[in-house]
Amino acid sequence: MMLTGHGAQVTAFRTAFDTGVMPHAWLLTGPPGIGKGVFAREAAAWVLARSAPPHPLAPSGDDFELSPEHPTAALLAAGSHLDFRLVERVVNPNVKASDAKLRKEIAIDQIVRRKDSKFEPPLNECLRTTPALGAWRVVIIDAIDDMNRNAANALLKYLEEPPPGTLFLCVSHAPGRLLPTLRSRCRRLAFQPLNDTDTAIVLRRAAPDLSAEDLAALVAVADGAPGRALRYADSGIAALTRTLDELAAAPPGAATGVALSLSRSLALKAATPRYEAFLDLAPAHLARAARTQHGGALARTLAAWEAANALAASAVALALDPQTVAFELATLVAGARAK
Repeated sequence: MMLTGHGAQVTAFRTAFDTGVMPHAWLLTGPPGIGKGVFAREAAAWVLARSAPPHPLAPSGDDFELSPEHPTAALLAAGSHLDFRLVERVVNPNVKASDAKLRKEIAIDQIVRRKDSKFEPPLNECLRTTPALGAWRVVIIDAIDDMNRNAANALLKYLEEPPPGTLFLCVSHAPGRLLPTLRSRCRRLAFQPLNDTDTAIVLRRAAPDLSAEDLAALVAVADGAPGRALRYADSGIAALTRTLDELAAAPPGAATGVALSLSRSLALKAATPRYEAFLDLAPAHLARAARTQHGGALARTLAAWEAANALAASAVALALDPQTVAFELATLVAGARAK
């Protein structure tokens, strides 16, 4: 885990800590996949290390860098730091192991104990005592958007009356959906998409075996959110991008054949990762094309993008036929530039 970019956000956070005006809760906002969660985890480690007893390896630079040999880093890596808590969607502990799967939301029994719940321990039990190893305890909520209303109301109690020495770092992809009272109890720290250079650094670090061609294609589709693009690291994204370029440039007669061949290849069961990548790639291709267009061409591309975006968004949820979906998306890409 290593934060890349977001230097202004690091400075704002460190300044608040160093000047003694640290708010008890931060709302980290911005699009998914740009590094808000990484920021929260590195900021948490830095705060816990800074508030621990003096140590020769204490952080001293201008960022959140912490030596892996520091006791705080070692405890966090082992998942045994007494003053750190991560609240996120988890496997439901109240169902049989054979039926267990990741919850769709952060539930109230992760915040307060509920009768018959097997979740151990809920957050409120961790907040009853003072920090054990230093001056601060850090709680990360990733993402606060995932909380159901009951869980959000339970958390609100602690944001309104924070336990001494407790810092909440709340990751949010869509702050407008949160309860206004939740937003008002946090200091907002806004994050922006990364530039292409930083995006490439993150992707290369996470997937060192990527070819230069696939790396370039992932940077393009990431649009500043490398975490989102990493889903497609093994999907042969460069080849899909070339096919989309071919579709956009092909005359109508040839485009149909390319679209049909592509849709057949993506319908195979073994091609599921490539098909899912294509669902994102086709609308993204149209969005990039629209940025350089004007007049009638722009209107056609925007109409095609709108149709492609709607189709791609519903394809998996409605279990639509992959071959039909892929063919229609390919046809939209090919037809967008038609006069």
